[in-house]
Amino acid sequence: MDKIKSLNDLRKMKQQLEQQLQLREKSNDPDALVQIKVAMATCGIAAGARTVMNTLLERAAAEKLPVIITQTGCMGYCHSEPTVEVRKPGEEPIVFGHVDAKKAIAIIEKYIKRGELLDGIIPQNYESI
Repeated sequence: MDKIKSLNDLRKMKQQLEQQLQLREKSNDPDALVQIKVAMATCGIAAGARTVMNTLLERAAAEKLPVIITQTGCMGYCHSEPTVEVRKPGEEPIVFGHVDAKKAIAIIEKYIKRGELLDGIIPQNYESI
């Protein structure tokens, strides 16, 4: 986090944090929007999930994407952490494994925006989280 050197810096930080908060809580009907869930249990955080979460939040805010980004607990895929579940309206969720900042951006650009599948999809054998 950058050092705050002026009131203007503080205002800018406040605005960025408010935008990120809106991405998490902006819908009364979350099923109508793309939902992105980042597994933030101990193993996920240790593997870099916090960086993935921040990358997704920043990219979605910068592009003003109509998505909801939240964190969740363990998905049970410790071997594939960090993991990210993406649920598009009317579709089954897809879980991506071994997600880093670069892959998080690819998930937004390729899967969410263009509908293209990426490598690293974990086969589903569970009910949605």
